[in-house]
Amino acid sequence: MVKMQSSSVIGTLSGPGSRPRNKLWKKVWKYRALYLMLIPGLVYYGIYVYGPMYGVIIAFKDYNFLKGITGSPWADPWYKYFKAFYDSPYFLPIMRNTLLISLYKLVWGMPPGIILAIMLNEVRNKAFKRVVQTISYLPHFLSTVIIYGLLIALLSQTDGLINQWIKSFTGEAIPFLTSTDWFRSLLVSSGIWQNVGWSAIIYLAAITGIDPTLYEAARSDGAGRLRMIWHITLPGIRNVILLLLVLRLGHVLDAGFEQIYIFYNVHVYPVADIIDTWVFRVGLEQMNFSLATAVGLFKTLIGIVLVVGANKLARRWEGSIW
Repeated sequence: MVKMQSSSVIGTLSGPGSRPRNKLWKKVWKYRALYLMLIPGLVYYGIYVYGPMYGVIIAFKDYNFLKGITGSPWADPWYKYFKAFYDSPYFLPIMRNTLLISLYKLVWGMPPGIILAIMLNEVRNKAFKRVVQTISYLPHFLSTVIIYGLLIALLSQTDGLINQWIKSFTGEAIPFLTSTDWFRSLLVSSGIWQNVGWSAIIYLAAITGIDPTLYEAARSDGAGRLRMIWHITLPGIRNVILLLLVLRLGHVLDAGFEQIYIFYNVHVYPVADIIDTWVFRVGLEQMNFSLATAVGLFKTLIGIVLVVGANKLARRWEGSIW
């Protein structure tokens, strides 16, 4: 009797708890090939993405390259380098430049990709559509150095092609590349030209996922192309637009280091110097790794806050990431 009771107790304890576990292992074994293919990616991210996060503690230490991370003393107070960044006379100018350039890229950079995708979707000549799509996304594969070289060839104050035309009409060239009035416009417009085709591919993929019967129903009701774009196409890709917007908000404090570092010069520092370029000059060129790490951690925390906040807002339109 006692044995029967004990066995029933063991069965009740082990049975329900083991069933989900057995189901899990059966599922893993069933898709073992996919999990095996996943391992290299997990190893890569573990070593090169999550492993280096250990170095974040440099932001809270008086880091000495010879002593290493563990041998370097802790900063006193712990927020020493965060305060140094905040108290810097460059804090407000570089924050303003970073936010303005990111905002310009966000506001002016997203609509062209959406518009181009919709225009390509409306084209019925497939050959023409392929040619335009290929030409539009080819600049995405050009390096920023080549883009800047093209701008120099076109806008150089001395022998740029466009400036030669301007000089022939007005008698005076415009210093596009060294003018604080023109720098941000050139930065944003060249970025749009380089990436508009690549962005359009993403939106085109989203448009192809829209149920074609919706267009047929709208057409039978007498709706024109503009009506169908406004009431079917745009709502159909709304989730993708919100997703990309949330992801871009997470990088709002990046503003494009590579592009700005190649484009800027001493004449445009007042409108071009951003957080990353300042950190590169002050933190890395002067070997102040603690300050560079502190600013990087500051950017990451702000990015997390923006992504979480934007994701909560996007939930109202069913476009959240999680």
